Amino acid sequence: MLAHVLIPLDGSSLAECVLPHGLSVAKAFGARVTLMQVVEQAETGGRVPTIDTLEWHYSQAAGVTYLEQVAERLRLAGLPTEQILLEGDPAMRVIDHAQAKHADLILLSSHGRSGLSGWNVSSVVQKILARAHLSILLIPAYQPAADELSGLRYRRILVPLDGSQRAECVIPLVTALGSGHGSQLLLAHVVRRPELPRRAPPSKEDQALADAITERNRVEASRYLEELRSRLSLPAETRLLVSDHVAATIQQLALQESADLVVLGAHGYSGGTQWPYGSLTTSFITYGNKPLLIVQDLPRQEIDPTAAELAVKEHGRH
Repeated sequence: MLAHVLIPLDGSSLAECVLPHGLSVAKAFGARVTLMQVVEQAETGGRVPTIDTLEWHYSQAAGVTYLEQVAERLRLAGLPTEQILLEGDPAMRVIDHAQAKHADLILLSSHGRSGLSGWNVSSVVQKILARAHLSILLIPAYQPAADELSGLRYRRILVPLDGSQRAECVIPLVTALGSGHGSQLLLAHVVRRPELPRRAPPSKEDQALADAITERNRVEASRYLEELRSRLSLPAETRLLVSDHVAATIQQLALQESADLVVLGAHGYSGGTQWPYGSLTTSFITYGNKPLLIVQDLPRQEIDPTAAELAVKEHGRH
């Protein structure tokens, strides 16, 4: 299910917040792990930029040493790893390597060497999320990290579902991960009230119709969650809510329930192939503050390229 886990690092303590998660996930699935660092070429000043070869060789040596040190820490915690040092643009090298080596999961810290910012994820991470087209485990770097590599457990896993088969693509992975961690699953569904797009306030008849639709959807959702819960091999609770704002409600639920991990399918009912993620997953990437496991349900070749990607393929980068 998860046979190969890729962990990109940049030498910073912020990026290393993923290591306890990498250890826990890899052990749960018996996956092999690749530690990766990308060294950017340092350019000298001047009218014609050139590569500083001395600085380049120093960065290479430092990168190799760093990866070996991290690998030794993981080995002592019971997880052997492979290491690879590459050069170039960090985001593109991570994406290309993950696809070429058939990684099943990329572990990403929200921030790294550039430091924390007011943005929920750094620019490099945003690029990887947008173009990797693989499952991603995204860890907020601004939350306290575990003091030790081992011992991390996902005691409460929140699984938002919209009733679609696409959203249920997470179930096999959640079941396997939860079994290894002894997790309590929380199956959540938010019934969204129907919109009444009118210039004037809704009439009593309009409101009665909206209430009837909401109640019907609530009843159906309750049956759905109970049926799904009965099929699981793990202990699970259900959470059924009614709200005008699905994403905000799910994010608030994650806080209220003290979820250790949120697991989302990349798409649900409304997701097509135009974008790598649906609206709920995009909201969690942009505003969420819990460890987020995104399970990509589409093969890479089925996700439509953006206009920018097509332009680069046709005209090059200049």
